[in-house]
Amino acid sequence: MRTIQFTLATLCVVLTTSLAYAKDDKAAHPRDPQAEMELYKKLATPGEPHKLLASLAGSWTTKTKEWMEPGKPPMESTGSAEMKMLLDGRFLQQEYSGQMMGQPFSGLEIIGYDNLLKRYVTSWMSTMGTGTFIMEGTASADGKTITLKGKHAEPGGGHMTHRAVWTIVDNNTQTFDMFGTHHGGKEMKMMEIIYTRKP
Repeated sequence: MRTIQFTLATLCVVLTTSLAYAKDDKAAHPRDPQAEMELYKKLATPGEPHKLLASLAGSWTTKTKEWMEPGKPPMESTGSAEMKMLLDGRFLQQEYSGQMMGQPFSGLEIIGYDNLLKRYVTSWMSTMGTGTFIMEGTASADGKTITLKGKHAEPGGGHMTHRAVWTIVDNNTQTFDMFGTHHGGKEMKMMEIIYTRKP
Protein backbone atom coordinates (compact mmCIF):
# COMPACT_ATOMS: atom_id res chain seq x y z
CA MET A 1 0.00 0.00 0.00
CA ARG A 2 2.83 2.39 0.89
CA THR A 3 4.47 1.58 -2.48
CA ILE A 4 1.32 2.55 -4.35
CA GLN A 5 0.98 5.80 -2.37
CA PHE A 6 4.63 6.64 -3.03
CA THR A 7 4.24 5.94 -6.78
CA LEU A 8 1.11 8.14 -7.01
CA ALA A 9 2.83 10.96 -5.12
CA THR A 10 5.85 10.75 -7.45
CA LEU A 11 3.61 10.91 -10.53
CA CYS A 12 1.84 13.98 -9.17
CA VAL A 13 5.17 15.76 -8.61
CA VAL A 14 6.37 14.89 -12.14
CA LEU A 15 3.12 16.06 -13.75
CA THR A 16 3.07 19.30 -11.75
CA THR A 17 6.69 20.03 -12.69
CA SER A 18 6.04 19.26 -16.40
CA LEU A 19 3.02 21.57 -16.47
CA ALA A 20 5.03 24.34 -14.82
CA TYR A 21 7.81 24.00 -17.40
CA ALA A 22 5.29 23.98 -20.26
CA LYS A 23 3.64 27.12 -18.86
CA ASP A 24 7.02 28.86 -18.53
CA ASP A 25 7.95 27.85 -22.09
CA LYS A 26 4.70 29.32 -23.45
CA ALA A 27 5.29 32.50 -21.50
CA ALA A 28 8.83 32.74 -22.90
CA HIS A 29 7.58 32.19 -26.47
CA PRO A 30 4.12 33.76 -26.72
CA ARG A 31 2.19 33.10 -29.93
CA ASP A 32 2.28 36.00 -32.38
CA PRO A 33 -0.45 35.57 -35.05
CA GLN A 34 0.86 38.50 -37.10
CA ALA A 35 4.40 37.10 -37.18
CA GLU A 36 3.03 33.67 -38.10
CA MET A 37 1.03 35.19 -40.95
CA GLU A 38 4.12 37.01 -42.24
CA LEU A 39 6.11 33.76 -42.10
CA TYR A 40 3.45 31.83 -44.03
CA LYS A 41 3.29 34.65 -46.58
CA LYS A 42 7.05 34.48 -47.04
CA LEU A 43 7.00 30.69 -47.42
CA ALA A 44 4.24 30.97 -50.04
CA THR A 45 6.17 33.47 -52.18
CA PRO A 46 7.98 32.03 -55.24
CA GLY A 47 11.75 32.53 -55.13
CA GLU A 48 14.81 31.82 -57.26
CA PRO A 49 14.13 28.05 -57.62
CA HIS A 50 10.67 28.89 -58.97
CA LYS A 51 12.18 31.35 -61.46
CA LEU A 52 14.40 28.52 -62.66
CA LEU A 53 11.35 26.29 -63.14
CA ALA A 54 9.56 29.09 -64.99
CA SER A 55 12.47 29.37 -67.43
CA LEU A 56 11.62 25.85 -68.63
CA ALA A 57 8.07 26.66 -69.73
CA GLY A 58 7.50 25.95 -73.41
CA SER A 59 7.54 23.15 -75.98
CA TRP A 60 10.27 20.50 -76.10
CA THR A 61 11.29 17.52 -78.24
CA THR A 62 12.82 14.51 -76.50
CA LYS A 63 15.23 11.70 -77.29
CA THR A 64 15.04 8.78 -74.87
CA LYS A 65 17.23 5.76 -74.18
CA GLU A 66 16.00 2.93 -71.93
CA TRP A 67 18.19 0.16 -70.54
CA MET A 68 16.27 -2.99 -69.66
CA GLU A 69 19.35 -5.00 -68.63
CA PRO A 70 22.94 -4.03 -67.79
CA GLY A 71 25.30 -4.51 -70.72
CA LYS A 72 22.50 -4.66 -73.27
CA PRO A 73 21.91 -1.91 -75.88
CA PRO A 74 19.18 0.57 -74.95
CA MET A 75 15.82 1.02 -76.63
CA GLU A 76 15.65 4.44 -78.28
CA SER A 77 12.62 6.60 -78.99
CA THR A 78 11.53 10.20 -79.51
CA GLY A 79 8.76 12.22 -77.92
CA SER A 80 7.61 15.66 -76.90
CA ALA A 81 6.89 17.61 -73.74
CA GLU A 82 4.79 20.68 -72.99
CA MET A 83 5.72 22.62 -69.86
CA LYS A 84 3.82 25.43 -68.18
CA MET A 85 3.72 27.15 -64.81
CA LEU A 86 0.75 26.74 -62.46
CA LEU A 87 -0.66 28.65 -59.49
CA ASP A 88 1.00 31.98 -60.16
CA GLY A 89 4.49 30.63 -60.73
CA ARG A 90 4.65 28.10 -57.90
CA PHE A 91 4.70 24.81 -59.82
CA LEU A 92 5.86 23.54 -63.21
CA GLN A 93 3.64 21.06 -65.05
CA GLN A 94 5.09 18.73 -67.67
CA GLU A 95 2.87 16.82 -70.10
CA TYR A 96 4.98 14.16 -71.77
CA SER A 97 4.11 12.04 -74.83
CA GLY A 98 6.30 9.37 -76.38
CA GLN A 99 7.10 5.69 -75.97
CA MET A 100 8.13 3.56 -73.03
CA MET A 101 9.23 -0.06 -73.37
CA GLY A 102 8.10 0.07 -77.00
CA GLN A 103 4.56 1.14 -76.11
CA PRO A 104 2.75 4.49 -76.50
CA PHE A 105 3.23 6.47 -73.31
CA SER A 106 1.78 9.61 -71.74
CA GLY A 107 2.81 11.13 -68.44
CA LEU A 108 2.00 14.13 -66.27
CA GLU A 109 4.46 15.61 -63.80
CA ILE A 110 4.11 18.44 -61.28
CA ILE A 111 7.41 19.91 -60.07
CA GLY A 112 7.77 22.37 -57.23
CA TYR A 113 10.25 23.78 -54.74
CA ASP A 114 9.13 23.65 -51.11
CA ASN A 115 10.35 26.82 -49.38
CA LEU A 116 9.77 25.31 -45.94
CA LEU A 117 11.54 21.99 -46.57
CA LYS A 118 14.11 23.66 -48.88
CA ARG A 119 13.95 20.94 -51.51
CA TYR A 120 12.42 20.11 -54.86
CA VAL A 121 9.44 17.75 -54.92
CA THR A 122 8.11 16.02 -58.04
CA SER A 123 4.93 14.01 -58.49
CA TRP A 124 4.62 11.81 -61.59
CA MET A 125 1.58 9.97 -63.01
CA SER A 126 1.47 8.06 -66.28
CA THR A 127 -0.26 5.48 -68.43
CA MET A 128 2.26 2.89 -67.16
CA GLY A 129 0.36 2.48 -63.89
CA THR A 130 -2.24 3.77 -61.45
CA GLY A 131 0.12 4.98 -58.73
CA THR A 132 1.77 8.33 -58.09
CA PHE A 133 5.57 8.36 -58.06
CA ILE A 134 7.08 11.01 -55.79
CA MET A 135 10.71 12.09 -55.65
CA GLU A 136 12.46 14.73 -53.56
CA GLY A 137 15.88 16.31 -53.75
CA THR A 138 18.19 19.29 -53.73
CA ALA A 139 20.16 21.32 -56.26
CA SER A 140 23.85 21.96 -56.78
CA ALA A 141 25.32 25.32 -55.72
CA ASP A 142 24.55 26.87 -59.12
CA GLY A 143 21.02 25.44 -59.09
CA LYS A 144 21.44 23.78 -62.48
CA THR A 145 21.79 20.12 -61.37
CA ILE A 146 18.97 18.71 -59.27
CA THR A 147 19.39 15.25 -57.71
CA LEU A 148 16.14 13.52 -56.76
CA LYS A 149 15.46 10.29 -54.86
CA GLY A 150 12.38 8.15 -54.44
CA LYS A 151 11.02 4.60 -54.43
CA HIS A 152 8.02 2.65 -55.63
CA ALA A 153 6.48 -0.68 -54.72
CA GLU A 154 7.30 -3.65 -56.95
CA PRO A 155 4.99 -6.56 -57.88
CA GLY A 156 5.65 -9.45 -55.53
CA GLY A 157 6.68 -7.21 -52.65
CA GLY A 158 9.50 -4.86 -51.79
CA HIS A 159 10.48 -1.57 -53.35
CA MET A 160 12.66 -0.30 -56.14
CA THR A 161 14.69 2.79 -55.23
CA HIS A 162 15.45 5.50 -57.76
CA ARG A 163 17.97 8.29 -58.15
CA ALA A 164 17.49 10.89 -60.86
CA VAL A 165 19.89 13.60 -62.01
CA TRP A 166 18.13 16.45 -63.77
CA THR A 167 20.53 18.89 -65.43
CA ILE A 168 19.51 22.23 -66.93
CA VAL A 169 22.31 22.64 -69.47
CA ASP A 170 21.08 25.96 -70.86
CA ASN A 171 17.83 27.68 -71.78
CA ASN A 172 17.29 25.29 -74.71
CA THR A 173 18.67 21.99 -73.38
CA GLN A 174 18.04 19.81 -70.35
CA THR A 175 18.84 16.18 -69.52
CA PHE A 176 17.22 13.67 -67.20
CA ASP A 177 19.12 10.52 -66.15
CA MET A 178 17.37 7.86 -64.05
CA PHE A 179 19.10 5.13 -62.05
CA GLY A 180 17.41 2.27 -60.21
CA THR A 181 18.12 -0.43 -57.66
CA HIS A 182 16.05 -3.63 -57.35
CA HIS A 183 15.69 -5.06 -53.83
CA GLY A 184 18.92 -3.54 -52.55
CA GLY A 185 20.99 -4.77 -55.51
CA LYS A 186 23.48 -2.86 -57.62
CA GLU A 187 22.36 0.47 -59.05
CA MET A 188 21.98 0.57 -62.85
CA LYS A 189 21.20 3.31 -65.33
CA MET A 190 17.66 2.84 -66.55
CA MET A 191 16.83 5.87 -68.64
CA GLU A 192 18.25 8.96 -70.29
CA ILE A 193 16.14 11.76 -71.76
CA ILE A 194 17.55 14.71 -73.68
CA TYR A 195 15.17 17.66 -73.98
CA THR A 196 15.63 20.22 -76.77
CA ARG A 197 13.47 23.31 -76.89
CA LYS A 198 11.38 23.67 -80.05
CA PRO A 199 12.23 26.75 -82.16
